[in-house]
Amino acid sequence: MSGIDVHQHLWPEPLLELLAARTTPPCARWDHGVWRVSIPGEHDFLLPPHSGEPEDRAQAVRDAGLHRALVALSSVWGIESLPASQARPLLDAWTDAIATLPDELGGWGAVSLDQPDPAEVDHVLDAGAVGVCLPASALADPVGVERVLPLLERLESRLAPLFVHPGPAPWRGHPAATVQAAWWLPTTRYVHDVHDAWHAFAAFGRPALPRLRVVWSFLAGLAPLHAERHAAPGGLAVGATDPLSFYEPSSYGPRALRQIACAVGTGQLVHGTDAPVVQADTDPWSGLGTDALLLARGDNADRLLGTAWVAA
Repeated sequence: MSGIDVHQHLWPEPLLELLAARTTPPCARWDHGVWRVSIPGEHDFLLPPHSGEPEDRAQAVRDAGLHRALVALSSVWGIESLPASQARPLLDAWTDAIATLPDELGGWGAVSLDQPDPAEVDHVLDAGAVGVCLPASALADPVGVERVLPLLERLESRLAPLFVHPGPAPWRGHPAATVQAAWWLPTTRYVHDVHDAWHAFAAFGRPALPRLRVVWSFLAGLAPLHAERHAAPGGLAVGATDPLSFYEPSSYGPRALRQIACAVGTGQLVHGTDAPVVQADTDPWSGLGTDALLLARGDNADRLLGTAWVAA
């Protein structure tokens, strides 16, 4: 079996060293042999061993029977949302890492959201990024969509896709939500972020960007299942039938994936795992079968990536 995983993460050593120089989240420190990352509004995140080594990840991709995986700078860390002067060295370190990835890996570019600049999209694409990853919180309402529209327009004109990923927590949170219950934000805020962004993009982004290809993490928080509700009060019933929106199922299982397949069709599904953050106990594709998985890893991924895709 071959194909592509569109959703993984990688944290190169130069990026972590820059984060270690910071004193406020997002920041990192070397703690008893592992990197401990402090994230705004969340519990500390311990990076899995060797998660920043591109060659180790390339071997894991081969071991999984894939020929490529796309890695992203995790938007929940909030780097893109920092003031531009703070974000710039971190984003540059990520862009430099993308330019030197082994053949088995491709990278999603990251850009500053402090003052959205289409030239940054050009910069990361020219450096080798397959597209740009934006935090869903930047697309959560009409104001957000309008603010990042210049970035999206440049992506569309460059025939490169957008990856929508949950963004940083907008609040510091009660300790019960961030330490004692580490599942709280991934189950609530992350899902709500992508859910809101899906509806906002369907209503306000897609009419302005008819050719932009988009992949939604976490099955867009199951937002396509709400298309009927969206249409009931007079909304446009277009989101679930958008042929340029794709969905990856990381952190969901076979029941959720089957329901999304019924709503959007298997032709809109792509393969994503959120490795190494998520270690799934069940195979989300087990309910749809091998043919659907092959389609997601192959033809569907090719349609998502379009002319931006160069096979390794």
